[in-house]
Amino acid sequence: MDGFLKLIKLMETLRSEKGCPWDRKQTTKAFKTFLLEEVYEVIEAIDNDDHKALKEELGDLLFHIVFISQICKENGLFGIDDVVNFVYDKMYNRHPHVFFNSPPDKPIDLKWEDIKKDEREDYSLLSNIPDIIPSLLRAYIISRRVAKVGFDWDNVDDIYKKMLEEVEELKKAESTGNIDAIREEIGDLLFTIVNISKFYNIDPEDALRFTSNKFIRRFNYIETKIDVKSSSLSAMDKLWNEIKNIEKKGD
Repeated sequence: MDGFLKLIKLMETLRSEKGCPWDRKQTTKAFKTFLLEEVYEVIEAIDNDDHKALKEELGDLLFHIVFISQICKENGLFGIDDVVNFVYDKMYNRHPHVFFNSPPDKPIDLKWEDIKKDEREDYSLLSNIPDIIPSLLRAYIISRRVAKVGFDWDNVDDIYKKMLEEVEELKKAESTGNIDAIREEIGDLLFTIVNISKFYNIDPEDALRFTSNKFIRRFNYIETKIDVKSSSLSAMDKLWNEIKNIEKKGD
């Protein structure tokens, strides 16, 4: 706690008249990009099991939270104490089975939704899913939430059947040349694939990131062997299969 208080005092100093000109001119809107960058750096550290980097990146993220809270405090809105107290009260009240010796009368995730419903007049199961979230992740969150109340496929085979239906609908849309229809069917197909991912509790964003990194790694191998700008597709395919086999042997 002493370290946290030191960080708050540091931020107050940086924003004071005797502080840093760059820090003093920042606004909350300036942190939109900063926050995204820091969150992705945290995720990368987790993916790499790099605990040293994770400690650093969590610190950077915490610093940004304190920074934004200080700006809001100066504008008479709220301070970091309000942020901490608010989240404490919320998490405390949402765990009655822990703090109030009140065993849930239904699964904890559904009980959590009941509590959220009591907290908000405008509650919806699909509330608070920002548009800015990457679309694959947003679709995953949507699918998981509605599955809590039984709006879901009974088994994965049914999802595969739906996926094949969507492929056929995409082909039909493609035959018309209607770009809007093609876009809609691509979206439907992707949403169905996200539900396959959900069935196995796999974050599709994480799965696609893994595959993208694999693609980059294999293509980089091709680039070390030949000049891709003047090479044939068959030559590149041969090297692709070569590095693919090398990686499999390494496994």
